[in-house]
Amino acid sequence: MLKIIFPLFMLLPLTWLSDSKKVWVNVTAYSFLINLVSISLLWQNNENSLSFSTMFSTDPLSAPLLVLTTWLLPLMLLASQNHIKKEPEHSKKSYISLLICLQTMLVMTFSANELIMFYILFEATLIPTLVIITRWGNQTERLNAGIYFLFYTLGGSIPLLIALIFIQNSTGTLNFMLMMMSSSSTNQTWSNNILWLASIMAFMIKMPLYGVHLWLPKAHVEAPIAGSMILAAVLLKLGGYGMMRVSMMLDPMTKYMAFPFILLSLWGMIMTSSICLRQTDLKSLIAYSSVSHMALVITAIMIQTPWSFMGATTLMIAHGLTSSLLFCLANTNYERIHSRTMIMTRGLQTVLPLMATWWIVASLANLALPPSINLVGELIITISLFSWSSPSIILLGMNILITSLYSMHMIIVTQRGKLTNHMINLQPSHTRESTLMTLHTLPLILLTTNPKLTMGPTL
Repeated sequence: MLKIIFPLFMLLPLTWLSDSKKVWVNVTAYSFLINLVSISLLWQNNENSLSFSTMFSTDPLSAPLLVLTTWLLPLMLLASQNHIKKEPEHSKKSYISLLICLQTMLVMTFSANELIMFYILFEATLIPTLVIITRWGNQTERLNAGIYFLFYTLGGSIPLLIALIFIQNSTGTLNFMLMMMSSSSTNQTWSNNILWLASIMAFMIKMPLYGVHLWLPKAHVEAPIAGSMILAAVLLKLGGYGMMRVSMMLDPMTKYMAFPFILLSLWGMIMTSSICLRQTDLKSLIAYSSVSHMALVITAIMIQTPWSFMGATTLMIAHGLTSSLLFCLANTNYERIHSRTMIMTRGLQTVLPLMATWWIVASLANLALPPSINLVGELIITISLFSWSSPSIILLGMNILITSLYSMHMIIVTQRGKLTNHMINLQPSHTRESTLMTLHTLPLILLTTNPKLTMGPTL
């Protein structure tokens, strides 16, 4: 594990000792190298995990998420260059340092072996994210968004801490491997039901589950581009990863406790997709579409079949890349027009045709059209949900229909039509931006050739 964590820590002195002109190049190139090292984790046996130490190990469930995390750091650096161009040098370096700290914590979270270690790192990711939102956000609302983000997440995770202490006292261990081996079946009692709720609720809020999702659109809209990317791509996946880990251990209880949450997710998926249809704010639309996609992941994890777990891990990786790509595109619009209102960006296709191509590619990936990996994830989840309960296909079909409607609405409103009068002196699309979009799209398409890499431990 040190071969990933130690280089990540060494990014900090590299940032502060680099010349101001070379800092972006140095840190981006070095973080790409770290990702190259981490890719080797994808090829490992399904039967056993790679144990790095007593505290850290990876298995086929955490390895794809870990690689996604290391892949996003250079992309965030590429996306942020224009956003903080006018800031003083120490401010730029502080921003990069925060991203590196967040990255290191996330890598350690995904490879933690002990549940309490996982909990501590899970909570620690709050601090850099909060600072990024409240210090580098665009509007004055950012403090309000930060408070929402902090209290929603903390409110859900304090019961989890109590539940973990109780499990430690009753079973004597919080190690993932040991708990899986010594799974003692729990009875259906009130206290056990409350224990299940306390253990799962923190991850449900992080996902977020419909009903406790209000922090997400606020945080996304106010965060700077790197904050939006890391929130959509990795921090939401912490919830799914935690739910998978914990629900495997609380096994018999999940079967009857899951019904209300599956219903709420299926209903919430349609509600949030419908909300997307009437959004005027571009970033808010992408944030609500994230809630809709994550509802699918929650239902898949809750029904607990090998197929649904495969679909959930695949869709998490696919959504991580797709939503990050959409936020990058929204940011390129914002940097030129200085407004997130969709109707203000009308007719951009005539001025920036290449960017319009990226918009279409991103929207089609969001729709889960082939050849993107999104199709594999959504297809597997749809099949597993249908075999679990055939009427669920009605809600799923409605959701797919509404998703295609808001994706088309997003393209038409932002790209087509007559140019607005205030669009003067627009910058052309930069090579940096096209590179950024390519680096998001390539994994989405290439993973379709071998989706087994992202399907977790069940294959």
